[in-house]
Amino acid sequence: MSPQDVLKMVKENEVKFVDFRFTDTKGKEQHVGVPVSAFDEEKFEHGHAFDGSSIAGWKGIQASDMLLMPDPASAFIDPFMDETTLVLSCDVLDPTDMKPYDRCPRGIAKRAEAFLKASGLGDTAFFGPEPEFFIFDSVEWNVDMSGCSVKINSEEGAWASGEKFEGGNTGHRPGVKGGYFPVPPVDSHNDIRAAMVLALEQIGIPVEVHHHEVATAGQNEIGTKFSTLTKRADWTQMLKYVVHNVAHQYGKTATFMPKPIVGDNGSGMHVHQSIWKDGKNLFAGNGYAGMSEFALYYIGGIIKHARALNAITNPLTNSYKRLVPHYEAPVKLAYSAKNRSASIRIPFVNSDKARRIETRFPDPGANPYLCFAALMMAGLDGVRNKIHPGDAADKNLYDLPPEEDALIPTVCSSLDQALEALDKDREFLTRGGVFSNDFIDAYIALKMEDVTKIRMTTHPVEFDMYYSL
Repeated sequence: MSPQDVLKMVKENEVKFVDFRFTDTKGKEQHVGVPVSAFDEEKFEHGHAFDGSSIAGWKGIQASDMLLMPDPASAFIDPFMDETTLVLSCDVLDPTDMKPYDRCPRGIAKRAEAFLKASGLGDTAFFGPEPEFFIFDSVEWNVDMSGCSVKINSEEGAWASGEKFEGGNTGHRPGVKGGYFPVPPVDSHNDIRAAMVLALEQIGIPVEVHHHEVATAGQNEIGTKFSTLTKRADWTQMLKYVVHNVAHQYGKTATFMPKPIVGDNGSGMHVHQSIWKDGKNLFAGNGYAGMSEFALYYIGGIIKHARALNAITNPLTNSYKRLVPHYEAPVKLAYSAKNRSASIRIPFVNSDKARRIETRFPDPGANPYLCFAALMMAGLDGVRNKIHPGDAADKNLYDLPPEEDALIPTVCSSLDQALEALDKDREFLTRGGVFSNDFIDAYIALKMEDVTKIRMTTHPVEFDMYYSL
């Protein structure tokens, strides 16, 4: 779509406002709106000025002027605004030289795609994430000097069987690990997911499947089609926007927090990926599970750098409450065509075109632009240096004898551990200027604020464990 196509879209849909959107370091979409009277073709040439000093991890007050450069190919009509609003995803530029801002996540994703082409190893990276999410009736929390608390309210929660609800307690709900995937009324969110699917298709994102997920209390998934790296990251942000807003319209609340409830599965974001060149899938071959040597080296790179990747693919302190054994969390750094306890799975497919790997340890708390770019950079490092991942792991990795278990590496167990790994193992990310050392330093500093806040906050569980000592 060209700028002229966007202006035609504005006219044909009688658009009243244009919303410029961009993603910050943490992965949260931000926006600024302008009336259509202030929008013309020059916006695609000169951009839209904004103050970047208040964006966490970005420029300070002394150098705050920045530009949003809209991407005409990203245009869609927002299905939720009262007044007709056209949305444009933007890159962030430095107005002094009109070059991409070093810390703009979308710019990093684009540099990763350019690096792939320049490397000669491939020309296209396809990604297909599967972000899971919860839909709750409501959530309440409080954090102050007097203490802290959280309460999740869900008629679908296994704990709600003894509660009284307006209209009565129907008794139909999924038990712990019982949500995959009985028909309604046990699955009470089918209609909400259907509304989400229709909204996604309305804004141009192809949907392949929707269903309830394993956990009780409203864990869900909507499967959307794969696409190229940056475009697929754009779609992930759009999917989150749709999920949040449709839930809100239904009087519910949705969250992509990896582990909002204790004692049941958390929400992951399995990331399918493959590298292509000249129209050929480089992952297809005659090796294990129909994979090529290229693909196995790619897997080797992800496994080698996995603990550094965790800082980007699992960027929340809450991420590591999901990465524990026995809740379908892939904590073991191994690969397999059959074993979902392995961190990298090779899906069974009949076509070489569909040959791909599925990295299972990321979660939907990740910034998709950074996540996809980092995974690809790790994989390409494996290809370049011919890092073979060893033999596949086709056993249940949670039930190995201790001597075998000790030989298989694991993902990080905390965010500070992951940030330390990223600090030490970053060179693979900085190749071709994809990630800069300045960005990585700023990212680590930003995420350490989360670590410090959790370290300093007294937790209710500590009262349970220590109050009477």
